Amino acid sequence: MKTVVCHEFGPYQNLVIEERSEPALAANQVRVVPEAWGVNYVDVIMVGGTYQLRPELPFVPGTEAAGTVTEVGSDVHDLAVGDRVMTSHRPGAFAENLAATRANVIPIPDTMSFEEAAGFRAGFATAYHGLVQGGRLQPGETALIHGAAGGMGLAAVQVAKQLGATVIATAGNDEKLSVVGDCGADHLINYNNGFRDRVKEITAGRGADVVFDPVGGDVFDESMRCINMGARLVVVGFTGGRAAEARTNHLLIKCASVTGIRAGSMSRRDPATAQSNMDVLLEWASEGRIRTHISHRFPLERVAEAMRVIADRNVIGKVVLSKNA
Repeated sequence: MKTVVCHEFGPYQNLVIEERSEPALAANQVRVVPEAWGVNYVDVIMVGGTYQLRPELPFVPGTEAAGTVTEVGSDVHDLAVGDRVMTSHRPGAFAENLAATRANVIPIPDTMSFEEAAGFRAGFATAYHGLVQGGRLQPGETALIHGAAGGMGLAAVQVAKQLGATVIATAGNDEKLSVVGDCGADHLINYNNGFRDRVKEITAGRGADVVFDPVGGDVFDESMRCINMGARLVVVGFTGGRAAEARTNHLLIKCASVTGIRAGSMSRRDPATAQSNMDVLLEWASEGRIRTHISHRFPLERVAEAMRVIADRNVIGKVVLSKNA
């Protein structure tokens, strides 16, 4: 089977495609033949060696895939050969044959394609956990979503709308913002011109109630100047390249809080909550209320190109590797 392999941390261009044997199947696993694989920013930095998780070399990158069950372990009784599923990995997804632990396998709704499923879990699970458990977002509140054109940000826009919030979304260019608007955002801001004054204008001077921030750096700093009393700022990542430093005097004056969230860590610590979150998301997806937006598709062999468009910030929504690309 074709397998993407990272032999040394560094540029993603150094990834190689190798032929490997199918993995052995444990009793608590199912064998899945993927039709598509989701590519995320975390895959790029994990290959580069700058992510907090540094797998033992060599390793197979990739954290999510979607395909068909072809074999079931002896301890698995609620899945069958032929079932359509999405899988999560830490890492190990970028291969043509996967042995996935049952706890990391999710049945796919009939309304969802393999490509959509491959790009669904990471973005939407993080968005929901961030806004619900992290931000405690309530109907009628205002959510400020940064990096709204990325896979996680675009998911957060859709989740916030389903939760009954008014959504202010920021992104780096007008083309990306057009797609964000199509996904339900109420107000669109190109953050290259700043966003503080516009957020204050939209909210009649109050500021945002919840800030969902995967960017960090200067974006977080400016967010601190346009939050409402009792605001919750949710730190999701640092795609801007700099981890921000929260000014505690600003937090004190605004009675605000800052929360860091990691959906993967939460799912391992509290699987019941993670499952409850996913149940809601899958219900919304099956009803067509949320959907993975895919801007780029590549075959598995062109994984380096997929990572390049992420690194170059040319993606709107998700990048997937697909057998149909």
